[in-house]
Amino acid sequence: MNNNTIDINEVIQMAWCDKTSFDDIQSLTGLSEPETIAIMRGNLKSSSFRLWRKRVYGRIAKHKKKYRAMHDETFCED
Repeated sequence: MNNNTIDINEVIQMAWCDKTSFDDIQSLTGLSEPETIAIMRGNLKSSSFRLWRKRVYGRIAKHKKKYRAMHDETFCED
């Protein structure tokens, strides 16, 4: 998807979904994390935006690299 054909509603739906990472959004739409955040800020009510940011801030599932690193670790038990 390029910037001319991006459906804002689809971006918002993907960003709101806990299972869709910012990396997935970027690969599907070409939008970076800051661009996705800007779309959310511009299209949600301020209270909804704050609620969403609180939910996704630091959420590992929204960042594939962090999610993979956490789940790929192996622990040695002595």
